[in-house]
Amino acid sequence: LTRSYFTTWAFFDMRLGPDEETIGTCLLELADVIGMDEFQTETIRNFQQTRMGIYEHVGMSQSRVRLRELVTGKEFLCHVTSGYRGKKGELWYVRLCPPITELADYYIVLTTPYVLSNASENDWTAYLNKNVAGSPKHLESALDEFLKYGPKRYHWHEFLFQAYHHHQFDAIFLAGLPDVKGS
Repeated sequence: LTRSYFTTWAFFDMRLGPDEETIGTCLLELADVIGMDEFQTETIRNFQQTRMGIYEHVGMSQSRVRLRELVTGKEFLCHVTSGYRGKKGELWYVRLCPPITELADYYIVLTTPYVLSNASENDWTAYLNKNVAGSPKHLESALDEFLKYGPKRYHWHEFLFQAYHHHQFDAIFLAGLPDVKGS
């Protein structure tokens, strides 16, 4: 697990206690008590609303990477903090943060990109659809829940460990699908 992945998971996805709070939701509850200003509160709120997602690299726009989310088809213009530019057609498992100010028109890829291989876009789309099918929630809400929390607490961590193939300084490469043993 990269530091960027683990830190954002630990603060904004790991649910604790009977109310399933995160460190982020606790900070938001205490914002006035600890004297956080409006910008800090809004930043934590934005981070709390983020999640990991699976995207297809659909090309470049100057120095920005264009990512299209599987299942929803939404496109995002992104600045990749690790510097990895990748190539069109790659599948990425990353966390996007929305534009920080009204002046920016791009999202930020907060995590080092996990580049997915040995499974096609159709394989991943089928996997995601299968895991949100039958949910009483709207498709996007069910997808958010599955990608943020998984079916069990360490689902996505286990996938990262088991799927690790190799890495370079700006990207990590994974192979297979979480539900296909030995892939």
